Amino acid sequence: MPVQTRKALISDLESISRIYNQGISDRIATFESEHKTAKELEPWLSSGFPVVVAVDNGEVVAFAASFPYSSRLCYKGIGEFSVYVLRSRRGEGIGTTVMNSLILESEKAGIWKLLSKVFVENLASRKMLIKIGFREVGTHQSHAKLDGVWRDVVVVEYLITSNLH
Repeated sequence: MPVQTRKALISDLESISRIYNQGISDRIATFESEHKTAKELEPWLSSGFPVVVAVDNGEVVAFAASFPYSSRLCYKGIGEFSVYVLRSRRGEGIGTTVMNSLILESEKAGIWKLLSKVFVENLASRKMLIKIGFREVGTHQSHAKLDGVWRDVVVVEYLITSNLH
C-alpha cells in the first residue's frame, strides 16, 4: 500500500516533533536550533492553517505544515509552509506526496498562495518544490544566522489559482 496522507491529529504531534527535530539537527532546513516537544507544536493544529501527515503502515513518516504569513488582513490567504520527511525515508518521493496534500488542503481552506524560504544549499527540497510547480522568486542574502553563520535562503511560492478571485 502506498503512503497515505491526511490532516494531522493531536496524536501525531509526537511523531511530527521527532521528524522536525531531525531537521533541526541536520541544520539544512530551518533556523530553529533547539529541539521542540509535541506540546510546543500544539498551536500548529489550532492556527486554522492546514497541517498534513504522510503515513506508511501506521507510522507518520513526513509532515507539511502551513502557518499564517502575516497578521495583516490583506495577507490572510497566504500560508508560509514547512515540509519534513523522516531521515530514513528521504529520497522516496514522500515529500512530494505530502506537499501535494498540503496544496489540496490549502485550496480547500481558501489559501491563495503558499510560500517558504529554503536554504540555498538544500537542493533536494528546492528540486522537489520546483517539480511540483513552485517558483523560485529570489534569494534573501544573509537572511539570519544559524550557529553564528549568516545563511542565504531562496524564496519559493505556489499560487493556488482557483482561489484567486
